[in-house]
Amino acid sequence: MVTIAWVSIGVAFLCAAFILLDEAKHPQSMQVMNIVWPLTALYCSVFAVWAYLTTGRRYTRKAQQSGSHHPQHDGPTAAQVAVGTSHCGAGCMLADIVAEFAVAAAGLVLLGSVLWTSYIVDFIAAWLLGIVFQYFAIKPMRDDLTRGGAIAAAIKADTLSILAFQIGMYAWMALVYFKLFTAPHLTAFDPRYWLMMQIGMICGFATSFPMNRLLIGIGWKEAM
Repeated sequence: MVTIAWVSIGVAFLCAAFILLDEAKHPQSMQVMNIVWPLTALYCSVFAVWAYLTTGRRYTRKAQQSGSHHPQHDGPTAAQVAVGTSHCGAGCMLADIVAEFAVAAAGLVLLGSVLWTSYIVDFIAAWLLGIVFQYFAIKPMRDDLTRGGAIAAAIKADTLSILAFQIGMYAWMALVYFKLFTAPHLTAFDPRYWLMMQIGMICGFATSFPMNRLLIGIGWKEAM
C-alpha cells in the first residue's frame, strides 16, 4: 500500500508539473485557473491533464484573443460545471495540505478526536480559500461589482458548493478513520494518508458537482 501511495503521489505531482510548464507557454485567460488546474492534478492526476488539454487549452489568453467561438447552451455544460467544481476542489486541496500537516505537527486534538480536528480546521481553511479562488473568478468577469460586492458574491457562490464538497470528502475520511485504518490512525506524514485524501477529494468532487450545476443554473455562480 505504501508503494502504491508513493506512485500515486508521484504521478499526481508530475501531472501538476506538466500543467504548470504548459501554462508558462499558454497562460489561462482567467489568471486564477493557472493555480486551479495544477491543484486539481494533485488529486485527479492524469484525468486532470486530460481535462486541461481538452477544456483548459480552449481558455488560454491566446485562444481568447484569437476570438475562438464557444457555442452557447441553454444550461451549463458538463465541462463548465466541472471547471466550477474544480474551484472548490482547489481550495480544499490547498487547505488540506496546509491544515493536515499543521494539525499533525502540532498534535491538535479537538472534541477528543483527531478526525473532528481535521474536519473543523479543513472546513474553515477550505471555505476561506474557496472564497478567495471564487473572488478571482468572479471579479474579472463582473466589472459592475465593487470589491465588497465581489466578496459577497464569492461567499454566496462558494459556501454551498464547499459544503457539498466536504460531505463527500468527510464521508470517505470517516470510513478511512473508523474502518480502514483504525489502529494506528493515518497521519499526514504517512504517504497512505494522501492516497486516501486523493480518493476523498474525488468523492468530494462527485458530491459537489450537482450543487455546482444548480448554482450555475440559477445564476449564483458564473459559468466558465
